[in-house]
Amino acid sequence: MAARYKPYSEYKDSAIEWLREIPAHWDVSKLRYMFSFGKGLGITKENLLDDGVFCVNYGEVHSKYGFELDPSIHQLKCVSEDYLISSQSALLLKGDLVFADTSEDIDGSGNFTQLTTDHVVFSGYHTIIARPADRQCSRFYAYLFDSREFRAQIRYAVKGVKVFSITQAILRGVNIWLPTLDERQRITNFLDHETAKIDTLIEKQQQLIQLLKEKRQAVISHAVTKGLNPNAKMRDSGVLSVGLMPEHWTLKSLSLASKKLAVGLAMSVTDCYEEEGVPIIRNQNIKEGYFDGGDMLYLNPGFAEAQASKKVKAGDVVIVRTGSNVGLTCCVPDEYDQCHTFTTLIVTPSDELVKEYFTYCMNSAYGKAEVNRLKFGFGKDNLNVGELRAMHTLLPSVYEQKEIVSYLEQEVAKIELMVKKAYVAIGLMQERRTALVSAAVTGKIDVRDWAAPPANQTHKEVAA
Repeated sequence: MAARYKPYSEYKDSAIEWLREIPAHWDVSKLRYMFSFGKGLGITKENLLDDGVFCVNYGEVHSKYGFELDPSIHQLKCVSEDYLISSQSALLLKGDLVFADTSEDIDGSGNFTQLTTDHVVFSGYHTIIARPADRQCSRFYAYLFDSREFRAQIRYAVKGVKVFSITQAILRGVNIWLPTLDERQRITNFLDHETAKIDTLIEKQQQLIQLLKEKRQAVISHAVTKGLNPNAKMRDSGVLSVGLMPEHWTLKSLSLASKKLAVGLAMSVTDCYEEEGVPIIRNQNIKEGYFDGGDMLYLNPGFAEAQASKKVKAGDVVIVRTGSNVGLTCCVPDEYDQCHTFTTLIVTPSDELVKEYFTYCMNSAYGKAEVNRLKFGFGKDNLNVGELRAMHTLLPSVYEQKEIVSYLEQEVAKIELMVKKAYVAIGLMQERRTALVSAAVTGKIDVRDWAAPPANQTHKEVAA
């Protein structure tokens, strides 16, 4: 970055620990001298409407809308004009900044959103509204607040152990640094242009990730329902989610294709947790096709042995039984042989059903369709053993199942590698965006002579 952008010719000590030097002609001030502050309204759900004045909840400030909020492109709830007659000061204007004053994430305590339009009200007493005195510089302040140096001050000042909070008093005492009015606008123009390019590239990578995930699902679904031989004779399976299947495959209910169908511990075990002991598998350990041993909990060995009939063996297949991820499936690894599970479904496949193949089936579109069919009418997000018994199970020969598993392991690995590379690229671009914002708003680079390139050149840069 230093090679691409020149520094200022002269610097001075800012006397701010996280900032150090700033251009010699810049000023240092406190936020209280440049902003006025207010609080959001305590609006109840009963007062929310489909039409009226846009209303945003404090929890959405950083978790949903991030750096800026344009109500015209988001589906927001509203409140009536009459409701706000006695609280016109609560109506915010374009350029106002709103902080969420509590967060379980220390970085989230410093997060904010900036309005890109007028006539918005924020719901909840847990919002701090910051109104810039020089409103024409509001966009510059948004970038300044998003810089590493500003956030460092917030992280240092917030209070709390599990829930971190930021107050008006903290914000009022925070240091800010001020270029000239003309420079603020030039820095803003520069960052608007450069961050837009980076954001476009990030969006393209996110689209690529989505396409790769769709391809992964398609590859798995085709392999477990149609096999690997494109010339195989097909017949109607009689199952809507499968359609045609290879003529030589069989179709059985899972009750006939498994040795055992059970459910793990369906009782409160909170009092039985210990630092060490017998591992207990929970929903969060079950990922799509793989086991995540992070955040593992352990049971008292005596209690675990008393419930020995509920234990799982290496090679069993565990399925999420309740919640938003119902049906998600993985195999129990060898190192978790003879452990327990908490309310998960447990399948011990028969000799004619390869566990890895069955796992791919469960996580495929066909498997998910079967789960939705089976749990329909028995609870929105719940699947029990009796329902699982009736699942339609496709059975190629064991040899063919192993071939399918080998093929999918290779193909899925290729796709996952491309997904990983895309996430790495996004991380690098986000880091560059953060570094560019910080460098510009702290005067590490001089962009006073910067001019936006022609539109056609901009398109070429983004495409590259």
